[in-house]
Amino acid sequence: MYSEQLLDHFQNPRNVGELPPPAVTVEVSNPACGDILRLSVRFEGEKAVEARYKVRGCTASIAAGSATTELLIGKTRSEMTAVSASMIEQAVGGLAVESKHAAVLCNDGVKMVLRRSSGL
Repeated sequence: MYSEQLLDHFQNPRNVGELPPPAVTVEVSNPACGDILRLSVRFEGEKAVEARYKVRGCTASIAAGSATTELLIGKTRSEMTAVSASMIEQAVGGLAVESKHAAVLCNDGVKMVLRRSSGL
């Protein structure tokens, strides 16, 4: 049911936790399923140098959070605008229809980080 990449991110999650200020930390939720993502990104200049996450949710959301942090580290704010739900889904080796909400949740977190970090 789950891809090898998704299971790897679930069983060996990367970048779990939260970063202290001045990192930008946001929380997004999916009211339909109840999953909650807390995403922290620390920038140096325009570049994301650290990213951490916490998820309360399903296997797919935990894995997608891990993959999202890996996608963000090293990217500039401008490059982060190109991160999409389909890119996150691809990073975990695909998602079943009933799990696609996980990639959307993480993408919503990325968008919120970008909104909150503008002007820093």
